[in-house]
Amino acid sequence: MNNKPCALITGASEGIGFELAKLFAADGYNLILVARNEQKLDNCAAQLRQSGIEVSTIAKDLFSRQAAFDLYDEVKAKGMQVDVLVNDAGQGLYGEFKDTDINRELSIIDLNVASLVILTKCFLKDMVARNEGKILNLASIASKVPGPWQSVYHGTKAFVLSFTEAIREELKDTGITVTALMPGATDTDFFNKANMQESRIVQDKSSLSNAADVAKDGYEAMQDDKDKVISGFKNKVQIAMSNLTPDSTVAHMMNEQQKPANE
Repeated sequence: MNNKPCALITGASEGIGFELAKLFAADGYNLILVARNEQKLDNCAAQLRQSGIEVSTIAKDLFSRQAAFDLYDEVKAKGMQVDVLVNDAGQGLYGEFKDTDINRELSIIDLNVASLVILTKCFLKDMVARNEGKILNLASIASKVPGPWQSVYHGTKAFVLSFTEAIREELKDTGITVTALMPGATDTDFFNKANMQESRIVQDKSSLSNAADVAKDGYEAMQDDKDKVISGFKNKVQIAMSNLTPDSTVAHMMNEQQKPANE
């Protein structure tokens, strides 16, 4: 790649990840796009190359921990330097925990937590050696509240936020910054993949955030070296209120929001 800075984005073929890729491209970053679907990646890359940047695509299934290690090895083998790591890839699963598929949930933990930790560890070591770099992790307002009907997803995002804040503190005297982006419910394919269309929170499409707006909030927070950003005024208010409310009450409120609309 040429001498422009380079950003690697997981989950880059759609939703918030693709909107972030557009922002990086507009600012002249070369890109490494990572997702499972090679055709979608190629389509995204063709669009982004119109900005005059170089775009590489790597198809990896980050539900596998080994795929995360393989991704790092492939980037290094190609001689590419990652200046910004964006850990966007993530999925959820809808349903009460007593009924959901444990193997599916373990795969989601591997995607949302294990692969994120592996990629952060690997690319961070290179950043430390250069004493420069940025990491943007996709957390969620789900990280701050219990999530009935999405218990494992909320738990994984709580990990992402805590992990991000911890390593940010460890790196405070370096040239490396770590930022957490915390969106609320956003109009992406997330709900389809989580089999969540019957949830009350999804029924009113007008209440969902726009993926481009969420990406802009995260991108600006990262560039401003902020520790975290809650995207959207409504979500900021919700989290401020939940901070003043007993966890059991918040859990009940989330249960009412997320349970099936016909219940």
